[in-house]
Amino acid sequence: MTKHFGTIVAVDHLDFVVEPGRVTGFLGPNGSGKTTTLRMLLGLVTPNAGQATVGGQFYRDLANPSGTVGAVLEATSFHPSRRARTHLRMVARAGGHDEARADVVLDLVGLTADAKRKVGGFSMGMRQRLELASALIGDPDVLILDEPSNGLDPQGIAWLRDFMRYLASEGRTILVSSHLLAEMAQTIDNAVIVSHGQLKAQGTLESITSGVAQASMHARTPEADRLCAVLTEASARFRRLAHDLVAVDGMTPEQLGPLLATNQIILYELTNEGADLESIFLSLTAGLGFGELGQPA
Repeated sequence: MTKHFGTIVAVDHLDFVVEPGRVTGFLGPNGSGKTTTLRMLLGLVTPNAGQATVGGQFYRDLANPSGTVGAVLEATSFHPSRRARTHLRMVARAGGHDEARADVVLDLVGLTADAKRKVGGFSMGMRQRLELASALIGDPDVLILDEPSNGLDPQGIAWLRDFMRYLASEGRTILVSSHLLAEMAQTIDNAVIVSHGQLKAQGTLESITSGVAQASMHARTPEADRLCAVLTEASARFRRLAHDLVAVDGMTPEQLGPLLATNQIILYELTNEGADLESIFLSLTAGLGFGELGQPA
């Protein structure tokens, strides 16, 4: 798909497939076109070129949309004076589903005890759970989540991770966008990485790790400023993690060691951290978000 708003290209010939029975992470820097892509998939935005389908059908042509696709986008639309159970019963009625589903999904997301509470008194995390319950009201096969971890505490994030894994184990298709890379690494099976609206990588985490990013060397030194200057001169990719800690991406110990020795940089510790989702992400998005942290690829 391609989508532009005036002269701004939000999505640029983006093409990928999301598989059932797996949790697919949709990852990219802010402004990379993730939300626009999800809105095009749900028929809320019309692409300038290309198409997005669910099971081979446009969302608008689905006979039972909320029974096929459940979605949680960034915006919330709860009436603050409405009780949680009442809200879900209205969602069920609007989608043509049994109102008894309200109690089923409240139990699924852990809000049974709060069913009679007014939504206006809910925390952000509770609102996120209620949004998820609304998306599940029709027992859909496909679930689309845009930053679902927002507002959740560590316990809530762990719960969400296990919950998505459970839904995928039932054979559902889970597409989740997030900026919490460390959390996504523990949650997703597949990744779709985008930047400037373009696809940078897709596949399993294992295939992306082995095929894209090399190990990251972490150097702890009292001369971190001078090390950064040396790495800049050598056109190396790096990230300043702390006042005395620098991560060097794409270099092996055999490559970095002689560079440190030649420049007589005092070294307290040098460890090979291996490739992780964060280093992959930074490498593929050409260092977007590095700022003063290091040099872009």
